[in-house]
Amino acid sequence: MTKTTSTTNCADNNCPIHHGLKTHGRLFRGTVIEAKAGKTATVLWQRKAFLPKYDRYETRRTTMHTHNPECISAKKGDIVALTECKPISKTKHFVITEKIGSDYAYLAREELLIQAEAPKPKTEEETK
Repeated sequence: MTKTTSTTNCADNNCPIHHGLKTHGRLFRGTVIEAKAGKTATVLWQRKAFLPKYDRYETRRTTMHTHNPECISAKKGDIVALTECKPISKTKHFVITEKIGSDYAYLAREELLIQAEAPKPKTEEETK
């Protein structure tokens, strides 16, 4: 995995690349589902859990608030790698360390959901 960094200096003190925020513990790879708040992103990933009663696996989802450094600035639909670090705030205990690519399937699903929720134009028969 290659780290994507910009050539400019990062002013974020919680950046693991430029300011030496120590990372440890668990590593995950997921999709950014929201990046509206400043320096915070919500990341979703799926995992398999075994159900012994049915002798099958089920898919479960995990969402996590992560720190989004200015030099990485991941956007909605990006696939990112995140690593555990010291608590940055009440809900943020992970930091995005790398932007891997874009999840085009996730963006297409979001677009279809928006189109499905939009009101449909009325036909001439419905207006009478």
